[in-house]
Amino acid sequence: MAESASPGTPPPGFTGIVSDWSSDQTTFKGAGWGKPMMWLFILSDIFIFGMFLLGYMAARMSTTDPWPDASAVFALNMFGMQIPLLLIAIMTFILISSSGTMALAVKYGYERNRKVCGRLILATAALGAVFVGMQAFEWSILIADGVRPWANPWGAAQFGATFFLITGFHGTHVTIGVIALLYMYRKVMRGDLDDGRPGAVTGRKGRWEMVEILGLYWHFVDLVWVFIFAFFYLW
Repeated sequence: MAESASPGTPPPGFTGIVSDWSSDQTTFKGAGWGKPMMWLFILSDIFIFGMFLLGYMAARMSTTDPWPDASAVFALNMFGMQIPLLLIAIMTFILISSSGTMALAVKYGYERNRKVCGRLILATAALGAVFVGMQAFEWSILIADGVRPWANPWGAAQFGATFFLITGFHGTHVTIGVIALLYMYRKVMRGDLDDGRPGAVTGRKGRWEMVEILGLYWHFVDLVWVFIFAFFYLW
């Protein structure tokens, strides 16, 4: 007489494979994939930004030409005085503050408080837009001073290439985040996350996790800026 399979053991052969895969599908059917996919995207982006920063450090340490002094290059002229890194400090404060408003938006989103959540998302988008605007202002000053990807008036030619590449790539991420925040604001205020209204990236009813997923992206962008600030402006 054949022995029966122990509980939890899949049948042998192809039938067992199908049974095993079906059980996994059943187990994870109710789980959302948005958050794991965002974490995978963040992980891949960490490698990209990491390679950029490593390339910047290698270029800076290997060049024989003097590297421009960040406190002088990024000084802001106010009231007849050159104030080192003032603009960068304000930009950093604005972007870090936006992480606070985004965190509160996630909190009120899970509490189903549409109005407060929407206003906080809009405030986050506004802070992000101000940051991008100030970054464009910073670029305009450096370009007017003669900084190019292939040369600059203060020293090593690699300075312009690494600066425009790294800050431009980060600024693109912030710009994409601002657009996504404005779109999410519209969805939250219309009640799309409550009634599951059809449309692009519309979650199922009560799926406020979408606000948290967007928050993960925004916090990542803010964290990357901290590393850029430390390596590029303070080093």
